[in-house]
Amino acid sequence: MDRKSLIILVVAVLLVFSLNPLVDRLYPPKPVSHYVEVGSHAATNYTTNAFPSSLDTNSNTTVTSGAVYSSPMVMPAGPEKMLIVSNEDLIFNFTSHGGGLKTVSLQHYPAVISRTGSTKFETNMVTLNLKAPAPVLGVLGEGVQGDNDFTLTQNGPMVTAEKTLTNGLRLVKEFDLGTNYLFTARVRFENSSAQPLKLPERQVVIGTATCIAPLDDPTTLGTFWYNGIKAQNIKQPWFANHALGCAVLPGTPRTEYAEGASNVVWAAVHNQFFTLAAIPGQPAPRVLIHPITVPAPDMVGLTNNTSALLTNGYEATLWYPATTLQPHQTLVGAYTFYAGPKEYNRLARIGQEMNNRLDLIMDFSGFFGFFSKMLLLSMNGLHYIGLGYGATIIAITVIIKVVFWPLTQASTKSQKRLQALQPQLKTIADKYKDDPVKKNQKTMEFMKEHKVNPMGSCLPTVFQIPVFFGFYWMLRNAIELRGVHFLWAHDLSQPDTVAYISGFPINPLPLIMGATQLWQAQLLPPSPGMDPGQQKIMRYMPLMFVAMLYRMSAGLTLYWTVQNLLSILQTSLIKNINVTPVKPGALPPMKKK
Repeated sequence: MDRKSLIILVVAVLLVFSLNPLVDRLYPPKPVSHYVEVGSHAATNYTTNAFPSSLDTNSNTTVTSGAVYSSPMVMPAGPEKMLIVSNEDLIFNFTSHGGGLKTVSLQHYPAVISRTGSTKFETNMVTLNLKAPAPVLGVLGEGVQGDNDFTLTQNGPMVTAEKTLTNGLRLVKEFDLGTNYLFTARVRFENSSAQPLKLPERQVVIGTATCIAPLDDPTTLGTFWYNGIKAQNIKQPWFANHALGCAVLPGTPRTEYAEGASNVVWAAVHNQFFTLAAIPGQPAPRVLIHPITVPAPDMVGLTNNTSALLTNGYEATLWYPATTLQPHQTLVGAYTFYAGPKEYNRLARIGQEMNNRLDLIMDFSGFFGFFSKMLLLSMNGLHYIGLGYGATIIAITVIIKVVFWPLTQASTKSQKRLQALQPQLKTIADKYKDDPVKKNQKTMEFMKEHKVNPMGSCLPTVFQIPVFFGFYWMLRNAIELRGVHFLWAHDLSQPDTVAYISGFPINPLPLIMGATQLWQAQLLPPSPGMDPGQQKIMRYMPLMFVAMLYRMSAGLTLYWTVQNLLSILQTSLIKNINVTPVKPGALPPMKKK
C-alpha cells in the first residue's frame, strides 16, 4: 500500500469512528433532571420525605454490605381478584396478588402476525409482563409483603391497591392512566402506629422481559438501564459469562446483576419490538436483574420446532435500602411508566420532554448506531411521502448504490488495470526474488507509474461495511416493518416462510439472494495472483451467507438481494471499461544509485 492510500484509509476510518462523538458534540443531550413531574397526583402533594436514594448510611438509612438481593414474591393463599381498566392504547390487568399490574396489553399490535392479514385483537394482542412471577410495582422483601393480598379499588382513571401489615405499616399503590403509552404510579409506605417502624430494604418490580409469540427472536430479550451518561443492555451473554466472551467456551454463570450508585435514571425490560420502562421520580439507588424461566408463548397452531430460549425471561427491580419511619410518617416513591412499542420517533420525543434519553432503548449506539439511526429516519421519511416499507428498502438500497457508484467504478478500473499488469509484476517478482525489500520498492514504483492502487478495489467495501451493519441493526429492530406484507412475505420483520417440509421452513428470499450472489461471483474477474483453488472457494462463498441469513428477517434479505442485483447491473455496465494497454515484459526504468 502506498503512502497516499494509507492516508486515505486512515482518514476514512477516523471519520467513521468520529461520527457519533461529533453528533453528540453538535447536539449534546440535555442534562438529566433528578425529579420528574408525574401528573396531578405527584408525590409533592404529600407532606412526606421521598424514597431515600443515597447509598451512604445515615441515621435513617442503612445499607447491607454484600447482601444477597434475591427476594421472591410471597404468593397469597386467597383467591386472585382482577380489575381490568383500559384506555385508547392499553388494557391494564391489575391483580390483588401483590397489588400491582399483572399484564398490560397493547390494543393496536397483534402478538402473532396473520398470513392473511386478518387479526382477532380480542385474543391476539401484544401483552407485556406476560406469565411473569410478579406484577409491575410489586414490592419484594422480607417484612414488607405480609400475605401480599391487596384490596383493589377504582376511581375513574385511577386504580388503588392497598393493605395494612400487622406491625402497622400501611402500603398504598396508586396507578393513574395516561396517554401515549404512558401511565404514572406512586408507592406510599405509611407508619400508622405510634412507634418508630423499621422499613427493611426492598425491591420495586419494574417488570419481566418475555417473548410474546413463538416466532420471536429470544436473543433480543434483555434489560436496559440508564445512569445519566450511558445506557447498558444486560442480556443472556452477560449471565452466561462464557470465557473470553466465546459461546463455545464454558464459564461460570451469573445469577444476579446488581449495579447503580443512586444514578438509575430509568430501567426497562424489553424484547425485540416492545418495552416496559420505569422512570423513577428521582434516580433509584440500584437496579437488580435476575434471569428466570417462564412458560413458552402459545404455539397458536404452529407445528415447527421453536427455540428452547423462548422460555428465558429477565425480571428487573429497583432496590432501595432500609430506613426508619417515625410515627405517622409517610414515604412516597413516584414513577412514570412507558409500556409500548420500541418506536424511535416516539421514544425520542418522550426522552426529550423528560430529559432522560429514553430513545437509547433502541440500542442505536456504538460503532454502527449512527448509520442505523440515519437509515431508519430515511426509511420513515420515504414512507411518509407514500412509499410502502418494502419499496422504501428497495429505494434506500438504490440510493446507497448510486452514492457509491463512483467508488465502485474506480475500483473496477483499478482491478482490471492491475490484472492487465500481472505479467510485468511477475517479471519484477522473479527478478528480485532474492531481495524482498527491492522487490517491494520496484513493485510500488511500477504501480505508481501506471497509476494503479492495490487498495483501490477495497475502499468501496471499507465505506460500505458501516452502512451494511447499520442496515442490519436497523432492520432487525424496526417495529415499522412488523406485520408489513411485501410480495409473498407476510411480515418483513420475520423470515419469508411460505411452507414447511418436515418442520424445515422454506424461505424463498435467502435462496434468491444466494443465487444472485453466485451470479455476481461468476461475473467478477479473478483476483490477480490468487490460487485457482482459492478462486473456486471464493466463487462459492455466497452459499455460506445463505446459511447465515436463512432465518433472518425478510427485510434484511430483501435489501441484500436488491443490492446483489444492482451490483450485477453495475458490473455488466462497466465490464467493458478499457484500461491502458501495457507492453508485456516492460519494466520500470532502473534508478541510478
